[in-house]
Amino acid sequence: MNRIWLPLALAACAAAPAHAQHWGYDGHEGPEHWQAMSPDWAVCAAGQQQSPINLTGALQADFAPAMIDWADETAGVVVDNGHTVQVSVENAGGLMLGDTRYALLQFHFHAASEHTINGRQAPMEVHFVHQSEAGDLAVVGVMVERGDALATLDSVWAAMPADSHASPGIAARVHLNEFLPVDRESFRYQGSLTTPPCSEIVSWTVLTHPVTATPGQIDAFENRHPDSFRPVQPLNRRYVLVSDE
Repeated sequence: MNRIWLPLALAACAAAPAHAQHWGYDGHEGPEHWQAMSPDWAVCAAGQQQSPINLTGALQADFAPAMIDWADETAGVVVDNGHTVQVSVENAGGLMLGDTRYALLQFHFHAASEHTINGRQAPMEVHFVHQSEAGDLAVVGVMVERGDALATLDSVWAAMPADSHASPGIAARVHLNEFLPVDRESFRYQGSLTTPPCSEIVSWTVLTHPVTATPGQIDAFENRHPDSFRPVQPLNRRYVLVSDE
């Protein structure tokens, strides 16, 4: 089976290919206009499994949790793609979802959070994008609340390019597991990329408990990419499951 690797700009959330129409988060390039900006983006409005969503009314289910086995420490290439700050990694572990193995490709940030929990947005959300050998995507979402420092963020912000035209930086010490709360209770649902082309190809796992970062750490991203989130989308006929593992 051919391996399908997605562009560096993928954000699960994937930035559109360079030749495509430019998009944004407000004005005439904002989410309410994405479906009209390219024929390939029609699913942004017509799709029935769009992300993000409000995570509420979840059904308690006894499903196998996403088995995360990220490398404890890795180097990451840090870019600003004009929509978010993204850290691409290699040989950084991944996760098992059922019988399928997904490799971690990159993680990136949104402010405020894209998913809401019982209608509430967190100040920031991190998306960890994984891909299987077949090209399927599994994304882990982690909420970030204001509080104690998230030490490994300092390495990422230190390597953050000046802007989207600057050369990538290297974050030499990213401790991925610092992004995981002790309690791994999670929501699970089928959804989409949260940016154009909004393809409905993502198995989402969103952790119910947050990690914390200082207000200064959150502001370092929010000041650069404020309101970098797509509004929540209709659930339609989908189910949201929650597990206590």
